[in-house]
Amino acid sequence: MTDATSGAAIGATSGAATDGVTGSGEVVLYWRPLCTYCMKLRFGLLFTRLRYSRRFTRVNIWKDPDAAAYVRSVADGNETVPTVRVAGQPMVNPSLRQLLSAAREYGA
Repeated sequence: MTDATSGAAIGATSGAATDGVTGSGEVVLYWRPLCTYCMKLRFGLLFTRLRYSRRFTRVNIWKDPDAAAYVRSVADGNETVPTVRVAGQPMVNPSLRQLLSAAREYGA
């Protein structure tokens, strides 16, 4: 998880959020401030176990250029957020249901 104010990853190793390859079951949520879709997804996650998982990381793409580049690479050149990576598989603007389903499938 990241600190919402600084965007720094909490409990993540250097480069873990943006290396393009994650461990089995890891979930990375790419977001940006003032994005209503991001707020909706993050609010929905407040009421799930996934939010409290050690394998869940949030990355603010406005503070991490590598994360922004990753989002552009999976979203046809656009910075479409929220973008989520579950066990290395990207999901662009998923619903809460789609995200939780993928997290269950990949063991997050």
